[in-house]
Amino acid sequence: MAELKTQENDASVDDYLNSVEDEKKREASFKIKGLMEEVTGERARMWGDSIVGFGRYHYKYASGREGDWMLTGFAPRKRNLTLYIMSGFDEYDDLMAKLGKHSTGKSCLYINKLEDIDLDVLRELVGKSVQHMRETNP
Repeated sequence: MAELKTQENDASVDDYLNSVEDEKKREASFKIKGLMEEVTGERARMWGDSIVGFGRYHYKYASGREGDWMLTGFAPRKRNLTLYIMSGFDEYDDLMAKLGKHSTGKSCLYINKLEDIDLDVLRELVGKSVQHMRETNP
């Protein structure tokens, strides 16, 4: 079975974030880093060359494929800030309604700028997702 390309590594998170060209996105990235470190109690680590992750869990699919992945994380992409909410969003309709301007994928939360969202709601969303992942993937 092929190994997952995106692996946790020892690259410098701060160096990576300081390389983000857009100043507002760079500042927002450092804020999100601080928020996620606070909520998870985990220090930021690079996953691959463009994802900042926090914590880890082990997964195993019915197919037999297994591996390790971050509990939560984010990536400052060209178009937006992508936050990885690994539990998905099905259980969080009330929080999502209060979050502010965003869009979602299966477990991706897309934010154009931090001013568009309520950071207290984001903090709660990340906390609930991380708690769910820790409980369901001991």
